Amino acid sequence: MLSQEKFRVVGYTQEEANRIERPTISYWQDAWRRLKKNPVAMTSLVVLIFLVIMVIIGPHLRGYDYIAMNVSEKNQGSSAKYWFGTDNLGRDMFSRIWVGARASMLIALIATGLKLVVGTLYGAAMAHFGGWVDDILMRIIEVLNSLPHLLLTILIMMVLGNNLFALLIALSFTAWCSTARQTRGMIKQLKESEYVYAAEVLGASPFRIIVKHYVPNMLSILILDASTAIPGFIFTEAGLSFLGIGLTAPEISLGVLISQGQKTLDFYPSQLLYPCVVLCVIVMAFNLLGDGLRDALDPRLRQ
Repeated sequence: MLSQEKFRVVGYTQEEANRIERPTISYWQDAWRRLKKNPVAMTSLVVLIFLVIMVIIGPHLRGYDYIAMNVSEKNQGSSAKYWFGTDNLGRDMFSRIWVGARASMLIALIATGLKLVVGTLYGAAMAHFGGWVDDILMRIIEVLNSLPHLLLTILIMMVLGNNLFALLIALSFTAWCSTARQTRGMIKQLKESEYVYAAEVLGASPFRIIVKHYVPNMLSILILDASTAIPGFIFTEAGLSFLGIGLTAPEISLGVLISQGQKTLDFYPSQLLYPCVVLCVIVMAFNLLGDGLRDALDPRLRQ
């Protein structure tokens, strides 16, 4: 009969042979490890951190008021005094661009938060209750998705006016539908889990089950959804404001600055160039970071 005493480990002691060499790491630790190995994603993360710092301190860095007008120095080019030049009213473009970037990023973050909260709760309700509740709520999503998004946005802005509240409503009105669909599919799988059944037996309310059991198991999907939604909202806001549908002067955003710069493109192209460059860098950084997060959070790539 074979026994452990009849075997001899060559090159290692018995204790070393029995020890697991690779440390056990959690899902999030492994995701962070894989994200750090992606140079493009890490570079994008550094750029985004720099941009966040600039939208906080950038408007105060040069000491110029982004609202104060100095007509005697209007339409100035880039110089040591005005790094990004001045606009047609003599206002410092460097300060105004970072104020505009701050507004655009805040709008995108708030709209993304509304999209995730509404979409997650809506999709969780569909999957958890099922039956006729799922059918009715799904028909509502199908109706909303069938409406032309641009036309719906124009109608909302016409009714509520060109202001921040109206823009957030217009951006978020149908954006949550895709999140609801993803959440519904995920929760239909999680609903069959034993811990969900145990919570139901113990009398937990549907809201508690959604918050305590469903949402933590969908965090990776929600993070990916947010990373792709933020640059989309930033670009949409800029496009709407450029067309005069979104925010308008005296409000400041990257879209408003690009719209104003387009009017002076023939004689002062820098007034259009700088806000366009900042917009492109922000959107590109978010998109590249989102691609890196998609690879890092994919459990099928975990080794």
